Amino acid sequence: MATETENTMGIDTERDIEANLQIGPTDKGMVRLFVEGKGFEIPMDFTPEEAYEIAEEIMAAAQRVDGGKKRR
Repeated sequence: MATETENTMGIDTERDIEANLQIGPTDKGMVRLFVEGKGFEIPMDFTPEEAYEIAEEIMAAAQRVDGGKKRR
């Protein structure tokens, strides 16, 4: 029997799911992250301010992984 911990998906939980990620502006002035996979579509709209915060979090995580090296 699976425990609750085994059923919980977290940041380090690997899944064998393929998906496409598209990022772009909407006609309503939002930034959309659109995730599409087999049998699902997830549109997520963010204000420009929220999008900048997300971008900063992504950059910070990448820097932690590669030892703080900055890349362009």
